[in-house]
Amino acid sequence: METFPYKSYFESPVGLIEITASNSGITSVDFVKKRSGKVRNNEHATVCTSQLYEYFNKERKIFSLSLDLYGTDFQKRVWNELLNIPYGKTLSYLQLAIKLGDKKSIRAVGTANGKNPIAIIIPCHRVIGSKGDLVGYGGGLDKKKFLLEHEGVLIQQELFA
Repeated sequence: METFPYKSYFESPVGLIEITASNSGITSVDFVKKRSGKVRNNEHATVCTSQLYEYFNKERKIFSLSLDLYGTDFQKRVWNELLNIPYGKTLSYLQLAIKLGDKKSIRAVGTANGKNPIAIIIPCHRVIGSKGDLVGYGGGLDKKKFLLEHEGVLIQQELFA
């Protein structure tokens, strides 16, 4: 794993988020249990923190950040396609594979989706199973459920309990 010179943290409603950045842009947004290492902000990390705050306060639906992606060409294609899924909408893994030009690549798409280094900003949480089920989220299904409820995709189950 690459080490990037800038790091900051954001306390979100779903837990602590670590943001790393290079001089070119955001390199990762990840759910973590605790802070580690030295906090060192740059403009990219500061703007990301501010936009995450707005997102969680329902003031922002589209992120406007410079991203510095590290991965294979295929992973980058998948991650860039994820950026096209609008706030409040979902797409199945199969639909995503079809959008990328090959429905047989569904497993590879799922694997690339799972390796997304920039949670929330690159909205891999908006990818669901073909039957509408919540499957596969690196941050945990509880966080995926929260994010989709936050965006209005899911109705909070507690209302009907």
